[in-house]
Amino acid sequence: MNVVIEQFASKPRSDADLRALDQIFFAASSVQQFGDEAERVAFRERWLGRYLLADATHAFVAVEVNGRIVGYVIGSVADIAGQARFADLASARQFASVSARYPAHLHINIDEAYRSHGIGARLIETFAAHAQAQGAPGMHVVTGGASRNVRFYARNGFREAGRIPSAGGDKVFLARDFLGGPDAAIKA
Repeated sequence: MNVVIEQFASKPRSDADLRALDQIFFAASSVQQFGDEAERVAFRERWLGRYLLADATHAFVAVEVNGRIVGYVIGSVADIAGQARFADLASARQFASVSARYPAHLHINIDEAYRSHGIGARLIETFAAHAQAQGAPGMHVVTGGASRNVRFYARNGFREAGRIPSAGGDKVFLARDFLGGPDAAIKA
């Protein structure tokens, strides 16, 4: 597959680009049904929209040769624990004791037809290099402990650094260290 990785903010993005991000986001989401449009909009804002507004320089897209966006990674390089704009995320408070060590965090989604072709790994590596260049000592994701994506993150250098029991299943804090040393993430 001929796909290039671009910084999202590197050029003006069209409405079609934003629709592609939304389509990928909602297709990959663990939530597929919403009570109404307001609930759907709030969900998008929580996990994608706020990053596009405030952290677009930390977003990267996988773009096919025809210009179609087929995947993205987006996040923040600063620790979200204690930031007012992330007060709605319980996990930010719950994992505050480890997030300072791994402050950059990301969300990644790939169009289903483009999965298992190394695009996700390329997006992760691009985000990691960017976060490290911005001075972050490590990065993390929070996901369900039983989620199949845990294996994907392990293959990309993340290891479990925290776990919190939750009614819907354990939440895990998966971390990747940029500095090396005794607690550096181990490739699986």
